[in-house]
Amino acid sequence: MRKFGLIGHPLGHSLSPQIHTRLFELSGETVDYQLYDIAPEELADKHDFLKSLDGFNITIPHKVEIISYCDRLSEGAQRYRSVNCVANGAEKVGYNTDVMGFTKSIEMMGASLGSNVLLIGCGGVGRMMAIETALSGGKLTIAALKSDEALAQQAVKEIKDKKPDADVRIVFINNGALSLSDFEGDIPQTDLLVNACPVGMYPKSDRMPCTPEVLEGVKFVFDAIYNPRETLLARTAREKGAKAMTGMAMLVLQAVAAHEIWDNATYNKEDIDKLISDMEALV
Repeated sequence: MRKFGLIGHPLGHSLSPQIHTRLFELSGETVDYQLYDIAPEELADKHDFLKSLDGFNITIPHKVEIISYCDRLSEGAQRYRSVNCVANGAEKVGYNTDVMGFTKSIEMMGASLGSNVLLIGCGGVGRMMAIETALSGGKLTIAALKSDEALAQQAVKEIKDKKPDADVRIVFINNGALSLSDFEGDIPQTDLLVNACPVGMYPKSDRMPCTPEVLEGVKFVFDAIYNPRETLLARTAREKGAKAMTGMAMLVLQAVAAHEIWDNATYNKEDIDKLISDMEALV
């Protein structure tokens, strides 16, 4: 029986075993997929153990340190210097399937990163979303807290280094939630709003990262939060006529990308939609 798993510390509750086991079953295979709690100081001593696995996923705090284990990195992993999936074989290759999960989610929703995009938050996953949007040719507005100005400016610098003609600007949030007044009269047309900040996550699920007025005229909303299954942002967006998706799709689709890497697996949309729905029911 082939062996796979997720490494991280602390792991706590994770849906990875359920998601990956289902994906293997859809491919007609039974495997051993386990959670492996490995402390940062133990990682270097676990390389031989990791080689015994057929492949594995990586979560915090190992996404950068695991690079030293890899013989080669995919383009996405190189771009973000972050690895969350490794394929073991003749070479140990590191991938960043978070990128694939995000872009596949936007495609599944029918939206485009090459449109007018408003991104709230620019931390870890937000930085990736900002860069992917710019590389896709989107007109990007990054909304960030003033306390995160350095992060926002760094994201813009990385974007400009990779795409000098990128259309990107920063707007600062003054009162906890993005409001129309924060745009100082220069309110952008928004086709796609992406939330990459934790506002609205369980247990503080009665909050939104923006005021309802910001959602007026927005066609698509992607909220990276997957607990609760329907965030207040997603619900409010739908009430205003937008199509909204929350983060469980991204979590499942980044796992699908791992199986495409490990086994060149393919899945039909109905099975993946059902898996997303089933996982949402668990949170």
